[in-house]
Amino acid sequence: MSFHHPSLLWLLALPLAWGFWQWIQRGHPVALPFDHGQQREGRRLRVLVNLAQTLPALILAVAVLILAGPRRPAPPENERILNNIIICLDVSGSMTASFGSMRGRNVKTRYDAAMESARDFCEYRKGDAFGLTVFGSEFLHWFPPTKELSAIRNALPFVKPQNLPPWFSGTLIAGALRGCKERLIRTKEGDRAIILITDGGSADFSNGGDRQIAQELADQNIRVFTILIGNDTFGTGGIYTVGAVTGGKVFRVEDAGAFESVFREIDQMQKATFKQTTSDWVDFYTPLSIAGLCAAGLWGLTLLGLRFTPW
Repeated sequence: MSFHHPSLLWLLALPLAWGFWQWIQRGHPVALPFDHGQQREGRRLRVLVNLAQTLPALILAVAVLILAGPRRPAPPENERILNNIIICLDVSGSMTASFGSMRGRNVKTRYDAAMESARDFCEYRKGDAFGLTVFGSEFLHWFPPTKELSAIRNALPFVKPQNLPPWFSGTLIAGALRGCKERLIRTKEGDRAIILITDGGSADFSNGGDRQIAQELADQNIRVFTILIGNDTFGTGGIYTVGAVTGGKVFRVEDAGAFESVFREIDQMQKATFKQTTSDWVDFYTPLSIAGLCAAGLWGLTLLGLRFTPW
């Protein structure tokens, strides 16, 4: 145990002096007829009475200790190590293709299904920092990694493919991943990952572009998990290269209902980790309060009959 204000502990000298005086004082002797008789001195009774008279000094000592602010080390806690995850979302024209329903929700398009599932994933992984980057022929960082989950909810109506300029109609994944990498290397703590959601191959993966961007990401310890929507396999080889080199994985989704299981598997692969933090000091008044209340109650009981009387 420690104290917030140890400088007040010198006041403990007062109850110590008071208690000591209770034991050495002679009181006011009164002559009684049986003073010279055969009665015993009653030493046990005197000790009991002195103990009772010491209780106020004990209560004062407890009050001094409480004023000094008792504290103790709190149990060590597990602090979550932050995961910085950027959702890199394809908003090219093909993402407006019809994609059915998901768990009773009418998601309508590939974009709707992807964003609904991404939002659920972010809410499930509360405690991590999520960013959003949309891309087509160009990329746009919508917001950097943040723990504020309302950011992705508020982004839903604004980054729909039909709301973006015409030059977002293509698909250049390597450029978007490079932009996400630059964003992630600015983070000062935690793990880094990218969840790439797209429905096709990329024109900038040719001539070794896929392996080049994959190596750049791997050098920065950034894993890429790709959700490949639909059954189109043309030009998707580079996506598998990026997943393999960075230690991520590629998941193919052919219906809206499969998103939930995919994000569940990503959650298992990019697990939340914890570290034990050093303990802090917390107030510790309980034992002293109980001791003070017990001493006060006992002293009150002694006042009902345990005292010196001259008759």
